Amino acid sequence: MKSFSQNVIDSTKIQLTKPIAKLVIKDLITGDGAKGELALTLDKIKLFKEKIILKDSIITNLNNQIGNFNSILVTKKDQLTLSQELSKKLQTDLKKQRLKNKITTGVGIAAVIATAFLVK
Repeated sequence: MKSFSQNVIDSTKIQLTKPIAKLVIKDLITGDGAKGELALTLDKIKLFKEKIILKDSIITNLNNQIGNFNSILVTKKDQLTLSQELSKKLQTDLKKQRLKNKITTGVGIAAVIATAFLVK
């Protein structure tokens, strides 16, 4: 049995033998399968690219959060250092004020005693 292909412009027909026609059909089916597989592969590549973009944005977001946390830590350390310095300064000022009070009290008592001796 013989098969015929499409008509060519000059109306001549190309005849294919049955084994050749089967091979042509097999190749056409394989080609159609390859086209379908290519479409699926391209869809997978598109999905992978979208995943990479999503992962990159997540990584960028996490890096920004790490930067913010580090900035907060630095600020807190600076606040703690400043607080400790102010506490030391206040303790020093308190000691000075207590000394002034003792001196003022001592001078006041000495003045009262001196006045008492002078009045007699």
